[in-house]
Amino acid sequence: MTKLETVTIGLVSISDRASSGIYEDKGIPALRDWLSSALLNPITLETRLIADVQATIESTLIELVDRGCSLILTTGGTGPALRDVTPEATLAVAHKIMPGFGEQMRQISLHFVPTAILSRQTAVVREKCLIINLPGQPKSIEETLMGLKNNEGEVKVPGIFASVPYCIDLIGGPYLQTQDSVCKAFRPKSAIRQ
Repeated sequence: MTKLETVTIGLVSISDRASSGIYEDKGIPALRDWLSSALLNPITLETRLIADVQATIESTLIELVDRGCSLILTTGGTGPALRDVTPEATLAVAHKIMPGFGEQMRQISLHFVPTAILSRQTAVVREKCLIINLPGQPKSIEETLMGLKNNEGEVKVPGIFASVPYCIDLIGGPYLQTQDSVCKAFRPKSAIRQ
């Protein structure tokens, strides 16, 4: 079996109110809990709680990539409100745009609310790091990462995390292994390590 590589993951919660202490941030704890159940790899987390300010978001993402993050998950700031600038900041630091992640997240969320079409989540690659903008609510974070299952536990709509390990392979990052009962990673047979 392949030795489990340590992966450094950035978790960024973007909220004016949570970052100023008006209410408790729930995004980072939700992401931490989900990742610890989904990944078999040892994880080093870099967490940031910041305001909805485009320059701050951009500099935070660049700093986390420079610190060696292979994956950065952001939560919050993806709606159409005037203060929601997470996608703009993410696109500004991108070397490659990965629109399929946002398309799939909206597809999953449409099973629950018609306003999912208002979400502007996206994903990009900067150097050897995949950056994904997730929704702000913990329940929505889990649904988009894990996907939807039927009553028998079979995947009905794949979550986006099933594609994350192979994407990170392709950009030169560590080999991520998942807990299949939470989220089974998909790789072509030729990319699977024993």
